[in-house]
Amino acid sequence: MIREIVQYGQPILRQRCRPVTEVDDSIIQLIADMLDTMVDANGVGLAAPQVGEDLRLAVIDVSHDPECVSFLKVNGKDADLKSIMPLIFINPDLVFSQEKELGMEGCLSIRGIRAEVRRPAAVRATLPQLDGSVLEIEADGLLARALQHEIDHLNGVLFVDRLPAVAKVSMKNRLRRLLEETEQG
Repeated sequence: MIREIVQYGQPILRQRCRPVTEVDDSIIQLIADMLDTMVDANGVGLAAPQVGEDLRLAVIDVSHDPECVSFLKVNGKDADLKSIMPLIFINPDLVFSQEKELGMEGCLSIRGIRAEVRRPAAVRATLPQLDGSVLEIEADGLLARALQHEIDHLNGVLFVDRLPAVAKVSMKNRLRRLLEETEQG
């Protein structure tokens, strides 16, 4: 089922989500709905708060672009991107590389706004799976960026918060209009 995507200005997008403590039928259904919603919206990732759920749960699928990473290790071994997509995880932990790079980002919860965001170029993510296993992923490129973006959502952080002060000022009016639209809608 396709769910409505929560838009900028809704309080759930600004709160740290609670951990998933049990994977039951409602969580399985939520994941299926999130995957359907992400695909319908042409997104590469979606976090539970973006569909109104206060849970540390996200989905990512960057398999449309197998060249979007220059390296990928899963549990210490070289891996193929498609072998882990769609990536579904709960209660993640993230470690960043020191090197940073600029990359264009947008967000399904912030319609019509895209901006260059500086983020660590590579990450090591510990991603608990629904079955209790854990994936340890090391990656760069779009996958690293998507992991950081979605995990930010689980912590109440939006990509516009990561912009330099000058970019935030120039975007202020556009964000205010989005906020007004959300309040009216």
